[in-house]
Amino acid sequence: MSELLKVPTMAEFMAQGKQPEVLFWVGCAGSFDDRAKKITKAFVKLLNKSNVEFAVLGTEESCTGDPAKRAGNEFLFQMQAVTNIEVMNAYEVKKIVTACPHCFNTIKNEYPELGGKYEVMHHTQFLKTLLDEGRLTIEGGQFKGKRITFHDPCYLGRANNVYEAPRDLIRKLEAELIEMKNCRRNGLCCGAGGAQMFKEPEKGNKDVNVERTEQALDVKPQIIAAGCPFCNTMMTDGVKAKEKESDVAVMDIAELIANAQDL
Repeated sequence: MSELLKVPTMAEFMAQGKQPEVLFWVGCAGSFDDRAKKITKAFVKLLNKSNVEFAVLGTEESCTGDPAKRAGNEFLFQMQAVTNIEVMNAYEVKKIVTACPHCFNTIKNEYPELGGKYEVMHHTQFLKTLLDEGRLTIEGGQFKGKRITFHDPCYLGRANNVYEAPRDLIRKLEAELIEMKNCRRNGLCCGAGGAQMFKEPEKGNKDVNVERTEQALDVKPQIIAAGCPFCNTMMTDGVKAKEKESDVAVMDIAELIANAQDL
């Protein structure tokens, strides 16, 4: 039996008159999607191992409004955003970390004009900071020498110019980082952006996620690394469509590091 995960809430911190170092924004996928919950757990294990005093909002967290906004429902987006901002400002939240680039982009870039001004970090940036500060150590372990390719999430890479943090972490695993034909500024969407995650694709001759998965498989990786729950789903579906699931794993950066530590 593994040790129980410590996941305190902001309300618990407040009751003790304390402030956490960072608020972990879990997001809808990380809370409800079975695959993404594993990423959440891996990240929490790393936070606990690094002795980070973090908290979550728990039931007080609701959707950031990203899917509503991208689907064109600005009114619903503003309602969802203001609700979250009121909760976070009441707790005097200053710093937020999230494993979802959609939450990251929305809170970082869309919330300030609605009164929500916070320092927002993607979990790969936060883990990189913990590493640089010596609070987290990364050993290669089972990933030493493995061929890993990283799929840039649109809202992390092209929208916010975060390219190096996830790659630095993969290199720290002593893995062989290999780049796809489309990477970094020239990255290709997994096919789930703009609220496309929640509907079937339009008619065409090939799904976007299959096109992207083919690019990944072209470089013969053992692992496709992702930094987004939606990308994870789309790349996993692509690998299944190509009947390669026994050869190629799709894993989040947090899972790679947690597994290398045997957490």
